[in-house]
Amino acid sequence: MKKKVLVSGCNGHMGKLVVKAINSSDDMCVIAGFDNSKVNNEFPVFSSISEISTNLINTLTPDIIIDFSSPEGTRKISKYALNSQTPIVIATTGLANKDILVLKDYSKQIPIFQSANMSFNIALLKRILKTVSNQITNADIEIIETHHKRKKDSPSGTAKMFAETINESFNNTKAIIYGREGKREENEIGISSLRGGNIAGEHIIKFFSDYETLEFKHTTYSPKVFIEGTLQATRFLLTKNNGFYNMDNLLSI
Repeated sequence: MKKKVLVSGCNGHMGKLVVKAINSSDDMCVIAGFDNSKVNNEFPVFSSISEISTNLINTLTPDIIIDFSSPEGTRKISKYALNSQTPIVIATTGLANKDILVLKDYSKQIPIFQSANMSFNIALLKRILKTVSNQITNADIEIIETHHKRKKDSPSGTAKMFAETINESFNNTKAIIYGREGKREENEIGISSLRGGNIAGEHIIKFFSDYETLEFKHTTYSPKVFIEGTLQATRFLLTKNNGFYNMDNLLSI
């Protein structure tokens, strides 16, 4: 029997793609959505948590929730997931640190998978940076991220994740600077953001030394890579008990 999925943010750009991918799969189907916008969906779409709680009973009860919404939407749907004891995969970007702490608290009672970037290779690059960053001494570290003009958050959650990963390898002794003005100071990790056109995503991490530069680069050519990662994360979470999971767990599979 196919697993029943509720998609939060189902009528957004990424939400539509994940709905299509789920309904094209052999093992899952979308039975409901959560979104402020209602279009001609082939499934019921609710705009409030009270609507979901009232209508999703018996055969409509989801086995899992996928969230591709907004930080506000994530706060609402994750609370519903907790109350209904439903596993949830959260792919929303722009979450604050306090949001992550709340989700980690919720994960004591339900399985939660959270990542600002669902690309397997991004997770692999994060692991590489964690391993090599502190071996590149006395370098000026800069991160440049580029995304399409529709992206709401800046800098990207992925750029923040890379900066935090590098900083952790230096025992959090560096200052992370967003959109620098003026002279560069010592012990900084700079993040610059570019927005324009329809580029799916690009992240460049540069380690500038006096006589050479080491560069790591990841380019996303299609948002489908995030959809594939989301479906992989969903299948993974359906096999897990309570806990907080991310792309690092998929690397171990």
